[in-house]
Amino acid sequence: MDDKHYIMALDQGTTSSRCIIFDKKGNICGMQQKEFSQIYPQPGWVEHNPKEIWSSQLSVAVECMALSGIGPEKIDAVGITNQRETCIIWDKETGEPVYNAIVWQCRRTANIIEGLKKEDAEYIRKTTGLIPDAYFSATKIKWILDNVEGAAQKAKEGRLLFGTVDTWLLWNLTKGRVHATDRTNASRTMLYDIVNLKWDERLLDIFGIPKSLLPEVYPSGHNFGMTDESVLGAQIPVAGIAGDQQAALFGQCCFDAGEVKNTYGTGCFMLMNMKNRFVLSESGLLTTLTAGFDDEPGYALEGSVFVGGAAIQWLRDGMRMIKTASQSEEYAKESKDCNDVYIVPAFAGMGAPFWNSRARGCVVGLTRGCTKEDFIRATLESIAYQTADILFAMEKDSGISLKNLWVDGGAAANDLLMQFQSDILDKEVVRPGCLESTALGAAYLAGITVGFWSGIEEIKANKNVGRRFVTQMSQEERAKRLKGWRRAVRCALSWADDEE
Repeated sequence: MDDKHYIMALDQGTTSSRCIIFDKKGNICGMQQKEFSQIYPQPGWVEHNPKEIWSSQLSVAVECMALSGIGPEKIDAVGITNQRETCIIWDKETGEPVYNAIVWQCRRTANIIEGLKKEDAEYIRKTTGLIPDAYFSATKIKWILDNVEGAAQKAKEGRLLFGTVDTWLLWNLTKGRVHATDRTNASRTMLYDIVNLKWDERLLDIFGIPKSLLPEVYPSGHNFGMTDESVLGAQIPVAGIAGDQQAALFGQCCFDAGEVKNTYGTGCFMLMNMKNRFVLSESGLLTTLTAGFDDEPGYALEGSVFVGGAAIQWLRDGMRMIKTASQSEEYAKESKDCNDVYIVPAFAGMGAPFWNSRARGCVVGLTRGCTKEDFIRATLESIAYQTADILFAMEKDSGISLKNLWVDGGAAANDLLMQFQSDILDKEVVRPGCLESTALGAAYLAGITVGFWSGIEEIKANKNVGRRFVTQMSQEERAKRLKGWRRAVRCALSWADDEE
């Protein structure tokens, strides 16, 4: 195939939409990004405007082609990767959303989860691999149907469509011709049977959701449909879709059992490939489907940190301690040990392995000697501590002792954070040359589907290491710091106790 052809990845994230164009070697040949509005109607509620998601994603795609000089005729396929669990419901005829997108971080449906019968909660866990939580799409769908006037009736009449963000983008790219998703996104709805690979009737009944709302489900590498010529200037196959974390696992080429990647984005998400082994966690982790091309399901263990890079955004936008995210490393270098201050950024509850939606953030260990630099460093270190909690749980559940951790995402560029991550884990941290593993994974899925790449062996040849971080901390220091962190976590969890 002509080397002058490319694959486009649409990377729709929680705070921004991006488009990246890759060549055959996996090199970035064009990239554009646009942030969009975060909507907070009430404490703990998070929404996005679906139209703004679409317009921002479309605009960066058009800009990326224009500024890179790569026209649509040179794009062989489009891959989509997206923030998962976020729920959008729209009118089948008009394409108008009936309500804002309810974002994965939103906690408004915690009471629905608390009201589940014990046997239903256990059925959810065994069928979907998920721990029942407001994080997933099912309760968000139920909330919209219950609270938006006329929505429940329209849904019963088959006049509404539901989608995670990938489905919404695909529907718009194809001008409403295709209503579909892939298995990785379906597996995050809390409605999908990940063993038998189908929407589960009992779960639909538990949440009162009509099946007519739901998209068709296909493997991640699949020709989902052609973009409408009026959208991108040509008919281009959308040939790969995967939720952001499964896309990153694929982009990092973690294809073997026991290989692990951690993405440092708005949240932090660690996945361990378990291949065809379905393991239900005993340590608060999730079991989820991996991206693939065929009828055989692949599984991964996953741990989710709700607030990762978002903690740095909080320092910048909320606390106004820094002007840019990159400044966090400069300030943190001025603090050697945080003055024994710990920050637990449980702004939206705590994810794995604790799963406490009512926990809230806390700062512990403050003394008169605490400086702004200590505060910033403690916030950065909280990202590494939360990651460590997940990795230790993952080793326990899988029975596999890890040698290294592959990392990606924006905050993985922070050398101080990566070094501290290696120190606190006592493991090698490996950062690839290309940190855009999520978009690269979507591109690889689409490219392999259309024959741009021959298969996984060819894309593995593209993989390169940017830097390795090796532990420099003593066992005694590590044990002391982890003990302090665990005490701080107990403080955040105790806030959830409603004592009068």
